[in-house]
Amino acid sequence: MRMGLTPGQIAMHAFLLACAFAMLFPFYWMVLTAFRPSQEVFSATFHWLPQTFVGFDNFREAFAKAPLLRFMANGAIICSGILAVQLLTAIPCAYALAKYEFRGRNLLFALVLFALCVPVQVPALPLYMGLAFTGTLDSYFSLMLPFFLSVFAIFLFRQVFRSFPDDIIHAARLDGMGEMEILWRVVVPSASPAIAAFAVFSITAHWNDLYWPLIVVTSPELAPPPLGMMYFSDTDLGSSFGALMAAATLLTAPLTILFLFAQRHFVQGVTMTGVK
Repeated sequence: MRMGLTPGQIAMHAFLLACAFAMLFPFYWMVLTAFRPSQEVFSATFHWLPQTFVGFDNFREAFAKAPLLRFMANGAIICSGILAVQLLTAIPCAYALAKYEFRGRNLLFALVLFALCVPVQVPALPLYMGLAFTGTLDSYFSLMLPFFLSVFAIFLFRQVFRSFPDDIIHAARLDGMGEMEILWRVVVPSASPAIAAFAVFSITAHWNDLYWPLIVVTSPELAPPPLGMMYFSDTDLGSSFGALMAAATLLTAPLTILFLFAQRHFVQGVTMTGVK
């Protein structure tokens, strides 16, 4: 016979539901505002559904005011380029730290942990000066360069690779496989959930990044989604909240869809880092 919930469990579920509501309500407000006129935003009475439906007008205004598809294409190019280089650099580094015995390994891993504490704003000035000196500002390369090496990816994959059985690696070496072949054909496929989890982290972070693009990009043709949202700000007339939220809904949708598809792998990949 199944027992009912205890008062402690009920309180815990109520707390989790309150936290979920606090996190989801801003997204609901964004979608709601995308389908109602700006006057209802400042109404003294809150309505859960639009009193006047103007969704098509808001989305039409959003597409007319800014090239949203171009912004999304820029975001896809930047995120995919960064992710590809991050995986190509972080996976071999993590494998070496996890499976190779060499002098200074612990020191290198300590440096990785230290680098996790360094915010992106610290190397921003020397990176900007280097890009300006080489004439590569205002380009896709300048948007991607600071993020090519991810110490978080090295740390994450190192924790995953540590749990990979050494016997399988030794057997592959006895079969004549090279180290890079073992890494990419044997070890990496087993870490696909962790790679999917990191991909979600990486794409979300760089799709939403405003700080670095605001510094290095001046051409509207290269603007990623967060920088493109600034087109909807008007100091004289004020922001058109309907069009602004319609654009925000469109630019947020790819990340939401990505997470829904990768949710199972994301959860599995995060939990894999604790396996011993």
